[in-house]
Amino acid sequence: MFSNRIRIMVEFGDCDPADIVFYPNYFRWFDRSTTALFRAAGLPLKQLFKSHGILGIPIVDARARFVVPSTFGQEVEVESAVIEWRKSSFVIGHKFYRDGVLLLEGTETRVWAAAHPTDAHRMQGVPVPKQVIQRLSGKKTKRQK
Repeated sequence: MFSNRIRIMVEFGDCDPADIVFYPNYFRWFDRSTTALFRAAGLPLKQLFKSHGILGIPIVDARARFVVPSTFGQEVEVESAVIEWRKSSFVIGHKFYRDGVLLLEGTETRVWAAAHPTDAHRMQGVPVPKQVIQRLSGKKTKRQK
């Protein structure tokens, strides 16, 4: 399975009054990690959307299980990979670590979305191209700073 790792420095502004990461920031970091995953696979999102005629890969479900808290000044490492392929959607798994300790694990389900053919204000799921699946299903692991 192709995976990618990025490092994130937790800043003071990422934390709540209890000095732990305010939970919505993890979901923001899910998105950052997904962008990095696609880029590491040679599929930068802006180009990918344009070349495949899609509007984006919106989230239809996101979940997280918080194990150990983090605070500002700590560096976390996020490992991300596509863990399930469906016809027009896919599930990305994210695991957050600090010094090898699991802090959080979560998933986001995204849809490969194109413009709806009859309603300009809607999107619809379309099949994920095989070449995208192949790139994101490879065996390599990439690390990014």
